[in-house]
Amino acid sequence: MRVQLITHSYLPERTPPQRRWAAFVEAFRAEGWDVDIVVPPADPGHVPGARPTGGEVHRRGPWGERIHRTLRWPALRGTREGRFLGHIVHAVAAIPVGLRAQRPDVIVITVPALPTVVAGWTLSRLRRVPLIIEMRDAWPDLARESGVSTGMLSRVMEALVTGTQRTADLVVTVTEGFAERLRERGLDRVEVVGNGVPLADIPLLPTRTRAPGQLNVLYLGNHGESQGLETVIRAAGLVHGGPEGIVVRFVGSGTRHAALAELNASLGSPVQMLPPAHGADLQEQYAWADTCLVTLRPDWPSFEWTVPSKTYELLAVGRHVTGIVTGEAARILESSGAATLVAASPQALVEVWRLLAKEPDATNVDGHGREWVGRHADLPQLGRRFVERARDTVLRHSDPGHPL
Repeated sequence: MRVQLITHSYLPERTPPQRRWAAFVEAFRAEGWDVDIVVPPADPGHVPGARPTGGEVHRRGPWGERIHRTLRWPALRGTREGRFLGHIVHAVAAIPVGLRAQRPDVIVITVPALPTVVAGWTLSRLRRVPLIIEMRDAWPDLARESGVSTGMLSRVMEALVTGTQRTADLVVTVTEGFAERLRERGLDRVEVVGNGVPLADIPLLPTRTRAPGQLNVLYLGNHGESQGLETVIRAAGLVHGGPEGIVVRFVGSGTRHAALAELNASLGSPVQMLPPAHGADLQEQYAWADTCLVTLRPDWPSFEWTVPSKTYELLAVGRHVTGIVTGEAARILESSGAATLVAASPQALVEVWRLLAKEPDATNVDGHGREWVGRHADLPQLGRRFVERARDTVLRHSDPGHPL
């Protein structure tokens, strides 16, 4: 069988969708599938340690997958609107690029990068093959709550996403909560293949030895509108220079980075703000931390069924997690036995930090988080599950009376 994936990020980039789909492609290839990937040229900002030439149009990936590059306009990066327009460029270009590749048995599109639904739907109709749409976030719900769906183009995209969900042969979500919500809307072919990490590739770090009163708090990830990091900065301001020795550090970048840096400066810079880290630098940050933050703003209802992808990596490396989350993400952290949940307020966060700082053993999770990942969120296992769903979709499409 042959699968064609349309995505906005793949190797040599290092991003959450790239990590997920690298593992899934490996699983497809292990089962004997041919794989074509339609993707823009790699973004240098997501390629650690090197700048890609951008000149390769077709090449083989590490598992023998064939990578087909479309177009990227560098001037469109840096803002939410610019990224959205860049996704439109990629979606339009993906149609002729996808048609030049060998006819697949199934097409997969992964969202967000909303315009890819247009390319995927069009190619599936032109090729007369089934379509699988993977929803890695709760779209279009999240688009409305974040204010993305305000202009005419955004409303059109919302209608296209919803329509494609209804006509797709299979919709895959990464959380049970969003899958249930789609079923409530009348979709009957919805499956869950959660997020995760390649556990064998992630080292388990020992708990840092610290004295009572000390606590290193790390947030590592996107500095965007979804995380509500203003709360963390204000909490850091309340303990900055205090007797506890609590140190708060942000590592990463995003659309809210400049505004967060300005707020941090206005409060006397209680948070250390560092650029994104990869490889050995990333491991050094984890080794420095006693507890790591997973946070989503509380006023967007769709975050009840959203789980930040970074959650699984934090559990896998053996770090204690402070969770400023609700719903499904909170239930996962609670079941892992490696986290403390806290309300999204500076005062509540300060109280938790002081309790953790007072007792050094409070952040020793004894490998419980890693064990949970091994049972529920190991990417190779998830990849095999996705391949099974794709195979069933192809068989069902070729024989509508098939009992699958």
